[in-house]
Amino acid sequence: MAGSHDLGFDPWDPAFVADPYPAYAELRARGRVIRYEPTDQWLVPHHADVSALLRDRRLGRTYQHRFSHEDFGRTPPPPEHEPFHTLNDHGMLDLEPPDHTRIRRLVSKAFTPRTVERLKPYVHGLAGDLVAALVRDGGGDLLRDVAEPLPVAVIAEMLGIPETDRAQLRPWSAAICGMYELNPSEETAAQAVRASLEFSECLRELIAARRKEPGEDLVSGLIAAHDEDDDRLTEQEMISTAVLLLNAGHEATVNATVNGWWALFRNPGQLAALRADHSLVPSAIEELMRYDTPLQLFERWVLDDIEIDGTTIPRGSEIAMLFGSANHDPDVFERPERLDLARTDNPHISFSAGIHYCIGAPLARIELAASMTALLQQAPALTLAAEPRRKPNFVIRGLEGLTVEVGG
Repeated sequence: MAGSHDLGFDPWDPAFVADPYPAYAELRARGRVIRYEPTDQWLVPHHADVSALLRDRRLGRTYQHRFSHEDFGRTPPPPEHEPFHTLNDHGMLDLEPPDHTRIRRLVSKAFTPRTVERLKPYVHGLAGDLVAALVRDGGGDLLRDVAEPLPVAVIAEMLGIPETDRAQLRPWSAAICGMYELNPSEETAAQAVRASLEFSECLRELIAARRKEPGEDLVSGLIAAHDEDDDRLTEQEMISTAVLLLNAGHEATVNATVNGWWALFRNPGQLAALRADHSLVPSAIEELMRYDTPLQLFERWVLDDIEIDGTTIPRGSEIAMLFGSANHDPDVFERPERLDLARTDNPHISFSAGIHYCIGAPLARIELAASMTALLQQAPALTLAAEPRRKPNFVIRGLEGLTVEVGG
C-alpha cells in the first residue's frame, strides 16, 4: 500500500487527463490497492481485481439498503441536492439486490433483444443520413454532426420522446452526468438538480400520455411490464430508468465514437487496415472501447470488510475501480499500449461486469458499428483537420470536438 501523489495520478491535472495511461502503469507496478487521500478512496488498478470486485456482493453501488448515512460514517447529501438523488437512487445502476434484481427483471421485459433488433434499420438509416450530410459539407465536427445526434435520436425514438422535447436531452444528460465526476462543485450540483427536475417533469407527462394511449415505445413497455405477482415499476422507477438509459447510453456512445476516431487518426496503419477490410468493424469497436474507454473509473462502497493483497479495506470505505487501467493490464492484454483492431482475445470491462453489466451494450454496439460503417463507406478518405481538445473531465472521458475533412 502506498500514497499515489508521486505516481502522476491526478484527476484534476490536464496533462494526466490527456493521457492517464503511463500513470496507470505506475499504479499497477506499485500494488493492487492504493490509498488516494484527495478523494478518500482506494484505487484498484489491476484487471483481475477490478473484474472480481465488480462481482463481489460485499461491495455495493449504494449502502442505504443496509445502513444509514450516519451508520456508515458519511455525511448525508445537502437537502437542495435531493431532486438529483431521487432521480439517481431509483435507477438500476445505483441499486443493489433485492431492489436492483426486481427493477432489472422488469426493465428487461420491456428492453428486450427484439426491441433492440427492431431499431437496427432506424440506427443504420440515421447514421447514413448524418454521415451523408457531413460529406456534403466537406467535413465538420464529428462530435456535433454524427457522434452526438445518433444515440440521442435513437434513445429518444426508443423511449417515444416527442420531437419537440428532444433538443433538451443532450444538455440535461450532460448536466446530470457532471455529478459523476470526483468532488463535483456546487455549480455542477445546481445544474444537475435543475436538469433532474426538468427531465423528470418531461417524462412524467410522457408516462401519463402513454397510460392513456400506449404505443410501441419503451415507455409504454415499462408501464406494461409486470411479473407473475403483478409487481410493476413505480412512476419514479420508470423515470429513473429512462434517464439512466439516455445518460449511460449516449454519454458512452458519443465518447466511444470520438475517442475511437481520434485513436484511429493517431494510428494510421490500423486505420488503413480497417479501410481495406470492413469486416474488422466488430473487433475494431471492441478494441477501441478497450484502448480508450469512455468510463475510466467506477465507484463502489465496501459494505463488509474485504482484504486485497494483505490490506484490509474496512466497511464504509469507497473503492475506485480504474477501468482504464484494467483495460491496459499487460497480465491480460498482450502489448496493451498497442492499438490492434484485429485483437480477438479482448475481455475489456468497458461495459462493466456482474449484475451491473451494461443493459444497453447490444444497442451501443449497433450504434458504433452503424456510424463507423457509414463513415468508412461514404468518407473513405476522412482526415483530421485540427488537433482536438480533451474535455477536462476524468471519470467520463471524451473530447470537446473532433474536426474532420472528407478528403478527396
